[in-house]
Amino acid sequence: MNIKQAKALCRTFPGATEDTKWGADLVFSVGAKMFAVTELDDKAKGISFKVEDDRFLELTDRPGIIPAPYLARVKWVHVEDLKTLSDIEAKELLTRSYELVFGKLTKKLQREIQG
Repeated sequence: MNIKQAKALCRTFPGATEDTKWGADLVFSVGAKMFAVTELDDKAKGISFKVEDDRFLELTDRPGIIPAPYLARVKWVHVEDLKTLSDIEAKELLTRSYELVFGKLTKKLQREIQG
């Protein structure tokens, strides 16, 4: 999976929004809570996203995956090049990031997003 495909996937999640923050970062959110961050440039290779607490150490022990700058304390990882993950694993991790963030929203907001 490349960044263009990852961005397209993030756009398919119910209630997902995107905006530019910090000058050059594309941020994907649900209910105003971030679930993925990458560069605006489609030539970028890296992406950051939330993972489950028990997967954080496992993933950051792998080459090419580091604790996300500024967000590692809340269990975010940064994949330096998406090609280090299979397409299936990248899709699963991005989907799970969305689900983790969505699950923390209020029940009312979850219902509004689900329609």
